[in-house]
Amino acid sequence: MQAYVVCPLVEESEELNITPAEEYYKILSEGYFRDYRVGLLHGQMKSADKDRIMRDFANGTIQLLVSTVVIEVGVDVPNAAVMVIENAERFGLSQLHQLRGRIGRGSEKSTCILISDAQNEEATQRFKIMCETSDGFKIANEDLKLRGPGDFFGKRQHGLPKLSLADILTDTELLMKAQRSAAEIIEKDKALELPEHARLRRQVDRMFSENYGV
Repeated sequence: MQAYVVCPLVEESEELNITPAEEYYKILSEGYFRDYRVGLLHGQMKSADKDRIMRDFANGTIQLLVSTVVIEVGVDVPNAAVMVIENAERFGLSQLHQLRGRIGRGSEKSTCILISDAQNEEATQRFKIMCETSDGFKIANEDLKLRGPGDFFGKRQHGLPKLSLADILTDTELLMKAQRSAAEIIEKDKALELPEHARLRRQVDRMFSENYGV
């Protein structure tokens, strides 16, 4: 059986009192788990090093992997059955669900442990939802309710964009139709150069100009 320890930061931060992945790795590899092979994985590593660590973890050479959210998607190690998420209040609900999905892929019973000192209502509600359901659709909806829609191109870059013609929580069918239409347009005219897309191109240019000054 193998395990993950997930940390929100790679290195120590003066602003946040959080144990970073690098320090956590040192504590575990030199202390509690010195008799085991412990690995460290984060986004600042070179691609070749990341690939090597993941290969060693996948083939069982590494028993415990200390990582940041780089394992959130695309990692499949059936023998990994335990995950500890440190400072879990720093992660969104959907992100916690994605991380949890890295375990329970084999025959062993899996366990995900959320560690947090947070006492605020939002964090408590988030953890409660995680304990109550593993339904990704329900978790995504609850995440939107907790975080709010945000402004995708504005100062509030978390969540999803504020919509003028639809409610992101109730108009799912309309939004899916819009998504399919957008995909069809991009497939046909990625740069929006056709005459029939001229107005759409102007709107996109205006959006980026207002928010990014380009």
